[in-house]
Amino acid sequence: MNAVAVRSLRRGDAAYFSEEERKKGWHASPDKLLSRLEDEAAGLCASFVAEVDGEGAGYVFVYPRPNAGAFEGKGIPEIVDLAVLEKFRRRGVASRLLDEAEQYAARLSDTVCLGVGLHAGYGAAQRLYALRGYVPDGTGVWFLDKPAEPYAPLSNDDDLILYLSKKLR
Repeated sequence: MNAVAVRSLRRGDAAYFSEEERKKGWHASPDKLLSRLEDEAAGLCASFVAEVDGEGAGYVFVYPRPNAGAFEGKGIPEIVDLAVLEKFRRRGVASRLLDEAEQYAARLSDTVCLGVGLHAGYGAAQRLYALRGYVPDGTGVWFLDKPAEPYAPLSNDDDLILYLSKKLR
């Protein structure tokens, strides 16, 4: 396996990643990453981009003070938008990005959190998080940034998530 280098997000990454993601049928727009870049410039998050042989392979962000979700206002950093391009999967890229994100979060808190989607498209991420020691936070399923009401009809889309946390030290 080639070494995975990690750096911060650059403006040009937004177009590159969104184009690569669209080629695989993902719903992608440069706007999401440009928004994350603005958040980083404002000191709201840290970005981590993985490269393999100089080519962008994936990205992730850490928000020290999440402003929504199960961990809002609790002083627990949140890992957001872990994504690895399909052609780089199963090569340690996600693990390397999570290592960096967790190291960053550990400087701020003894715990880190994240939300993971529940449909099959998130299956690899669900397994990865479990293998890395993430556990459900106990607040149940969330939909559109709110706890889902029991027995409510919900759409199994990207807005249906489960929050997980991990002790870092």
